[in-house]
Amino acid sequence: MGRRTPSGYSTPESDLEIKVQPRNSGPKLEERDERPPSRHPIPPPNYQPYKKWFPWLVPVITIVNVALFIVVMYINNCPCNSQSCFGTDFFGRFAFQDVHENPLLGPSTTTLQQLGALDVTKVVEGHQIWRLFSCMWLHAGLFHVAANMLSLLFVGIRLEQEFGFFRIGPLYVLAGVGGSLLSALFVKRKISVGASGALFGLLGAMLSELITNWTLYENKLATLLTLLLIIAINLAVGILPHVDNFAHLGGFITGFLLGCVLLLRPQFGWVNLNKAPPGYFVASKKSKYKTYQYVLLTMSIAILLTGFILGLVLLTKGWDGDAHCSWCHYLSCVPTPLWSCTEARCAIIQLGNQMNMTCTSNNKNGTYTLKNPSNTFEIQLLCSKLCK
Repeated sequence: MGRRTPSGYSTPESDLEIKVQPRNSGPKLEERDERPPSRHPIPPPNYQPYKKWFPWLVPVITIVNVALFIVVMYINNCPCNSQSCFGTDFFGRFAFQDVHENPLLGPSTTTLQQLGALDVTKVVEGHQIWRLFSCMWLHAGLFHVAANMLSLLFVGIRLEQEFGFFRIGPLYVLAGVGGSLLSALFVKRKISVGASGALFGLLGAMLSELITNWTLYENKLATLLTLLLIIAINLAVGILPHVDNFAHLGGFITGFLLGCVLLLRPQFGWVNLNKAPPGYFVASKKSKYKTYQYVLLTMSIAILLTGFILGLVLLTKGWDGDAHCSWCHYLSCVPTPLWSCTEARCAIIQLGNQMNMTCTSNNKNGTYTLKNPSNTFEIQLLCSKLCK
């Protein structure tokens, strides 16, 4: 039908008009875009290659720490257990110990020791290894808990948003235990409390995350320098007296190694290939992680396992780091004309609850009546006051 004859004669069939209806779903020929298709389509406006998490764990940890501090102050009950308290008229049972005893506005060392502070003697001789964990949930005072929790919110929320609670939770706890372990190996004569080791673990994890995911950052050098400055300032505070910088260092090292394990990011090309909507990115074959990421992961796991096992073995055997390292004490306290790092030492003559004490450095003498003659921390506190 419709075929022309060679002679040009028109048959009846050739007079029929053939009409083809255009497809409704397509544009007219003259309206079609004649530009060649782009080889790299623009991604969707709301496309995010890495998932964002809702941060709930870090606020919960903050609330738990504050609640535990209130419980500790309730148990401390300074008005009933001490002769001198601060804020009794306003706080009642929750009043703080005298500022000369605890300038951070908190409980007594006896209360902290009873509730789980890191006491190396009890860990080694009493086999109370749980104190490596419990001490990170206790704080020495109001200023102490406030500073730590503000830092936790500032650092922790950002990390939880990026990596989720199932990574940040174990990192926080293990870094805290790692800080306690190093502190127990080098600080034998003092009790230690606080979440500082865990907080430094988060800082260490931020640094290792930057290194392991180096190719994903745009302003690499500026980010690195800013983070190193923050870490240096915080570690510098640890050289002051009465600050357990070994817990800071232990937490930082543990957090750095854990960051190489828990905070690895897959390569951007691999994420695009596996998670982007179909048709938006050109398919490319990429491994999930780079070679240097696998190397850091393997080395970090090996160092972590070796460090924890060796540290626990040395601790249970009563190993004293200070006795084997003549300069390590400078990592925790550097003496200056403004303060001394030397521990107060006193000669003691004790009969029952009566005690006569003489400071060996200034020869001052004092006689005291003890509520608990076996409380070594109360005796040490009296010695410190006598030697000032």
